[in-house]
Amino acid sequence: MVCLLGARQAGKTTLVRSIAEKEHPARYVSLDEPAALEAARTDPASFVAGGDRLVIDEVQRAPDLLLAIKRVVDADPARGRFLMTGSADILTLPQIADALPGRVDYLTLWPFSQAELAGVRSGFLEDAFAGTTPWIMGAPVGRAAYADRVMRGGFPEVVEAGEARRRRFFAGYVDSMLGREVGELSSLRDADASGRILRLVAARSAALTNFSSIGRELGIDHKTVANHLRTLEQLFLVVRLPAWNVNLGHRVIRSAKLHVADTGMLCSLLGADAERLSEDGAIAGSVFETFAVDEIIRLASVSELGQLLELSHYRDQRGNEVDLVIERAGGDIVGIEVKASATPRLRDIAGLAQLRDQLGERFRLGILLHLGPDTVPMGDRISAVPLAGLWSD
Repeated sequence: MVCLLGARQAGKTTLVRSIAEKEHPARYVSLDEPAALEAARTDPASFVAGGDRLVIDEVQRAPDLLLAIKRVVDADPARGRFLMTGSADILTLPQIADALPGRVDYLTLWPFSQAELAGVRSGFLEDAFAGTTPWIMGAPVGRAAYADRVMRGGFPEVVEAGEARRRRFFAGYVDSMLGREVGELSSLRDADASGRILRLVAARSAALTNFSSIGRELGIDHKTVANHLRTLEQLFLVVRLPAWNVNLGHRVIRSAKLHVADTGMLCSLLGADAERLSEDGAIAGSVFETFAVDEIIRLASVSELGQLLELSHYRDQRGNEVDLVIERAGGDIVGIEVKASATPRLRDIAGLAQLRDQLGERFRLGILLHLGPDTVPMGDRISAVPLAGLWSD
């Protein structure tokens, strides 16, 4: 079995229907259809019986199906019988997480990456772990040159839409997701609170998480904040980067960072247009960092290294920080720092240099992503690379 997870409107249905109609003929059923959902919930055993190949869209809406599928597969473990999608991270749902251990491959489909939109297969991560720096010359310069990419994000329906259309799409999208999905995934019933928390996360995207601070600002208990944030993660609206935990001789700040999972959605939540991204340094820093993190997550999801990588961030109490620490199974490290500036400076790589010096040979490469035109070497295994290096071929 294969289960394709990802946010609604990311393209899962289009992909699996194409597979079912062409490469791997199968019967397609969507649990967004009331009749199909009722049948799946009422008699899950009959729902999955009698077919060799079945595509089930939005399987998280009928969790008991997973147990019925388990019995079918136990009886006949032939490959390729079930293809499922889920618009929530079903591995985090207690009634599903343990239903099919070892019997299903889970893949995540994120919205389009910039490499996909450019029609290239980026080797950024593979090259980085090989110690190879992307050598870019003549890239676009400055925030304004990237503003349109950042604002459109990667949701297929609006990547080519104008700003007004994108705003309408994301406003409706967020309201629909919170109004419908939050209650189905959890015991939470306050979609309005989830919306306020999501907007506050947008205002603090790329910042350290502080449940108590968010709770005080919204008048909500910090445990309730944590529950809402967990649900926003399950819906692929928010990405949590845990703190990288390693003893480098300094006290490490252990708070996670939160990023909105798509910068088109982020800019809509912030009401940020191209002029604001270009002129407001405070908002540009967090938005461009989120943009880079989202892009690398999408690259990791399709990389041969993807299952071997753990993504986190690093910050210590001396002020050393690295926006993204990518660790490969075995211990090799690539560090990524992001600056919404066209002029890379030595002080911008202080955190990367500290990791390099402390980790020795484990440190494969440090990259400062910036908005200037060219790749600039900045010392042993550290270079400043234009942001466009994430989608160069």
